[in-house]
Amino acid sequence: MKMDPFSMIPSSQEAPEDVFPIGSRYRGLAILRGRDAADRDVVYVGRRWIPSPEAFADVGRYQLRDGDRIDNIAADLIGDPGLYWRIADANAAIDPGELTRRPGRWLRITMAAGIPGPQSV
Repeated sequence: MKMDPFSMIPSSQEAPEDVFPIGSRYRGLAILRGRDAADRDVVYVGRRWIPSPEAFADVGRYQLRDGDRIDNIAADLIGDPGLYWRIADANAAIDPGELTRRPGRWLRITMAAGIPGPQSV
């Protein structure tokens, strides 16, 4: 039987480092506990604030083609399809799917928030 990783969370609301993998947009967020209307224990992830677009340093741009998928773009340009959310954050998209709805649109490809990009010469 597979163990639920959330069952290991102490009541102090601190998540063990391995609850979310490195690269997850949820890593480092608080794991919270509450009670629902039926008085059942509910475990949930604390709020994630999306950084301002100015927090991202551009390293390139990508022009969307018909049929593009955000996970495939992340795999090709960042090296990990699971990092699609970094492209969404850098382009101020709450719904990552909205990024690929308009072929021809240019997407910002950036460093992670807060990491400075290449210096211009």
